Amino acid sequence: MTQQASFKDVWKENRKNLTLYVPVVARVHGEHHPEFHKVKEQFDTMVDKIKDAGRKTPQLDEEFANMRKITNNYEVPGDVCESYEAVYVMLQQLDRAYHA
Repeated sequence: MTQQASFKDVWKENRKNLTLYVPVVARVHGEHHPEFHKVKEQFDTMVDKIKDAGRKTPQLDEEFANMRKITNNYEVPGDVCESYEAVYVMLQQLDRAYHA
């Protein structure tokens, strides 16, 4: 039986790539996928809450609920790049770890 990674572990593993990819994907794909601007807004809010929480677990239920709604449960559009897909995969991993 495999152990579910903690939210903090998944965040630590993906933080650098997410903070790099999210603004780039918003800029590159935002015109054809305006929903990604909402993804970026939710992500930015999450980053702020994670920083503010310090060592405590941040309260991100609302942000993850919004993210699932905006992304149709992290469904990757067929006309996007690998970075866009990677962002959705990492966000879904964070969501799962948070709710584990």
